[in-house]
Amino acid sequence: MSTHSAVATVAKKVPLEIIQVPTTTPEAQQVRLRVEWTASTPLDLHQNDGALLVKHPQVLGDSVAGTVVEAGSETKRLRVGDKVFGFTWKTQAQKAYQEFCTTDEWLLAKLPEGFTPMEAVTLPNNFVTVFHSLTTDLGLETPWPKPDNYVPDDASSAILVWGGSSSVGQFAIQILRYYGYTNILATASQKHHEKLRILGAHKVFEYNNPDVVESILKSGGDRGVPLIYDCIGSLKGSIGPIAKLAKKGAKVAILLPVVVRDSTDTEDPEYEMDVGKVAEWNYGVDVRGVRTHFYQDNEFFKHHLQPEIMPTLLKDGVVTPQKQRIVEGATLLERAQKAMDMLRRKEASMERLVWRVSDAYLVQ
Repeated sequence: MSTHSAVATVAKKVPLEIIQVPTTTPEAQQVRLRVEWTASTPLDLHQNDGALLVKHPQVLGDSVAGTVVEAGSETKRLRVGDKVFGFTWKTQAQKAYQEFCTTDEWLLAKLPEGFTPMEAVTLPNNFVTVFHSLTTDLGLETPWPKPDNYVPDDASSAILVWGGSSSVGQFAIQILRYYGYTNILATASQKHHEKLRILGAHKVFEYNNPDVVESILKSGGDRGVPLIYDCIGSLKGSIGPIAKLAKKGAKVAILLPVVVRDSTDTEDPEYEMDVGKVAEWNYGVDVRGVRTHFYQDNEFFKHHLQPEIMPTLLKDGVVTPQKQRIVEGATLLERAQKAMDMLRRKEASMERLVWRVSDAYLVQ
């Protein structure tokens, strides 16, 4: 059996290693792609430094951009040579931090003309997260195709995106604006406020201000803030103030895991998966942890979200690629490790850490 190189976490908070894994032949509606680019995510750090939901050794990564090199006998959309990008995660064969990825074709989108794979790979995991959480956890409708002149119920009702400059936050603001919501509130550092207004936020608040809770509540009007989307999931940084904001009847969606303590060079991280336990929530608040990996329970999303909705909204300019910080390095392992270290040090702000996986395409 042929094998290829993959980047794996081999023990809790130790340097990454290269391991050899089987090169899986695609079956039925699967394709095998050469992974050319990936984008690091906080989950990579949680898995490496905190061993969160990990069985060592485990290949990391869930965002791929590359070229189809082999197709199963029943594929309907994708062919050898297609440039694709997507959110893939379920099995080792589907992971991103490896030279080849074999996955179901409905987890991939064709790269629209005019976009680079480095731009496109900033979308998949967090684009999917937003659609899943808006519908499953916050109960909003996201009809597709969106009807002409569509106006949602309570279009002017306040929706708070805590962590608007995060990758998830940026897509949430743009997608909410696309579906007609006009009272989108967001938090971010002052330096990002103007960009978030351009993306569609009605008001933006400095999250570190001591009066941030009071200011947001005033902006919510008589109904307060009925929908709150926590794109940070930090016990002190976001959940503490959100628990004060959320009143009876509010819905709160929090990205998992809850970070009780950040990973640093000197301290190990600490996590909690039960969002109900991490704060004293007011009576009648519906608080949920976002579990993106279950988005395919929605049969329509399973077959349309990545292959159709994602590239269409990218091509039409509804969502925009995030700024990329290209992580350089002489080898696959060096690039992966540098990106991991940069995640730990929180070096990226309103940008994604993007890096090359396979170098094969450079010499074609």
